[in-house]
Amino acid sequence: MGRSYDLLVIGAGPAGMTAAIYGSRAGLTTAMIEAGAPGGKLLKTAEIANWPGIKETPGAQLAYEMFEHSTAFGAAYLYGNVVQVEDHGEWKKVICEDGTSYEAKAVIVATGTRERMMHIPNEEANIGKGISFCAVCDGAFFKGKEVAVIGGGNSALEEAMYLAQMAKKVYLLIRRDVFRADTIIQEELAKYDNIQVLRKVVPSEVIDDGNRVSALVYEDVDTHEKHTLEVAGIFPYIGLDPVTEFVKELGVCDENGYLLTDANKETKVKGLYGAGDVCAKNLRQVVTAVSDGAIAAQHAFHQIKGI
Repeated sequence: MGRSYDLLVIGAGPAGMTAAIYGSRAGLTTAMIEAGAPGGKLLKTAEIANWPGIKETPGAQLAYEMFEHSTAFGAAYLYGNVVQVEDHGEWKKVICEDGTSYEAKAVIVATGTRERMMHIPNEEANIGKGISFCAVCDGAFFKGKEVAVIGGGNSALEEAMYLAQMAKKVYLLIRRDVFRADTIIQEELAKYDNIQVLRKVVPSEVIDDGNRVSALVYEDVDTHEKHTLEVAGIFPYIGLDPVTEFVKELGVCDENGYLLTDANKETKVKGLYGAGDVCAKNLRQVVTAVSDGAIAAQHAFHQIKGI
């Protein structure tokens, strides 16, 4: 059995770290529990250019500064993979994969999202062997090589442009004939001569040489003809799924697994909150995540202290 806290934050991305700042500053015994490195999606973002007051900064740098701030007022940082949250009315029990458990008067779920798989043959076997979900993390391994990026949204285009600075050529595969990305990002993409857009196609199989990715087979959505791209790397950016498996039994998620919260970021389970990308919402950005974390922690403080 671990110790008890007033406030336990699950996840140490921007939302979770902000919640830790607000909780600990308010005098609550506070802890963040995280299964990976603190920072969340910030660690996978080369440059942040929409954080007010800072025109441009590396995502990893902003993550580091947030983490330093999040523990500055006494919040503890715990490592653990949460597998279940139990509701016991006035308190919650948080259980980790290794059997460690914690108790808290309030819990804020800020676990974010995970990248969606392509679900094609040989994909899982080649994750880390040419298939990557983080261009910032792994792009340097493909310097001077040809790679494929899957997806037509902002993230896919941004990562394609990042990779184009080091890769010999970047193939950008999109299911439709138009992008979903913002116009300004599309205009920026058009400036890259080494990015080739393949429209109305879907990936169908990963080919490897026994050790690493060597090619990607894709299919034309109209003709169903298949073609092969000889690439050393594949970067899927086809959507995200919320990390909420550990609270689904509490009935606090929508049909897609996202947390349903009110204006105070509280779920229908009193004392259980959601913050950041894990919540059902229209805009998932760093600024909206930190807003959620602040709102949730402040409301939890009022509830715990009876204000």
